[in-house]
Amino acid sequence: MDPLELREFRYFMAVAEELHFGRAASRLRIAQPALSKAIQRIETRLGVQLFVRTSRSVTLTDPGRVLLEQGRHALNAMDVAVQRTRQAAETGPLRLAMKPGGDAGLLSALLAEYAKTPHARHVDIMFHPGPERADLVRDGRADAALLYAPFEDLTGLTIQTLHVEDRVAVLPEGHRLAGRSSIRSADLDGETFPRWRGISDDGSDGPELNDVAELIPLVRLGRVVAVLPRSLVTPAAPGTLCVPVADAEPSCIVLGRNEHDHRDSVAALMAAATTANSR
Repeated sequence: MDPLELREFRYFMAVAEELHFGRAASRLRIAQPALSKAIQRIETRLGVQLFVRTSRSVTLTDPGRVLLEQGRHALNAMDVAVQRTRQAAETGPLRLAMKPGGDAGLLSALLAEYAKTPHARHVDIMFHPGPERADLVRDGRADAALLYAPFEDLTGLTIQTLHVEDRVAVLPEGHRLAGRSSIRSADLDGETFPRWRGISDDGSDGPELNDVAELIPLVRLGRVVAVLPRSLVTPAAPGTLCVPVADAEPSCIVLGRNEHDHRDSVAALMAAATTANSR
């Protein structure tokens, strides 16, 4: 039996995800009859039925669900292979992912130091507010990222610590703790904390947020409080204030690259970060 072609995998995946031949054909920009025939050929080649079709619905069979799961892995692996191949050519700009405002003022010095490197490449900044910046590095969509530890998953990355800072409670003006020079975590018992999208559930029962920009209006209203790295929330936004949390674990800003990426240009960026940070 011949293996499926990449094009056929993409046809199947479109139908499996849309569960509608018309929408899948539109997504693939091919005619619906051609897509139906392609799926029939795939089923014949594999010797299994992948979909149950009626006049009203399309559903996956058990073999179809297996192929959907494995097909996603195969396509992701192919995408990563393409990204890594392009990276290996050492052409084009380096891509640095970061949270908007998430560099604690370090970025300019880092880029200036890297620019001194022989054969330095242009660095494109990829602003990404969500928690997937490390994923961008792991799968090759970014060459490096500025990340916050211990909040982000650094698995599979080689990191260089650039900055260590304390964490502060972000409170509304007039809060019961507003007059304190510092507090402890226990002082915040009973407060409502937000849940951060993509971060493991810590038991908070507050609203789910993507970033600090969404947090500040809710703090002003007294709906939530948060404990965050100082550089993300200072100077304090109007209507809010920041109080150091004495027993909170320090936060680190790190520069991370894929642990399997040994290109000279990325190594030079990491070295430049070390040099800039030592000055």
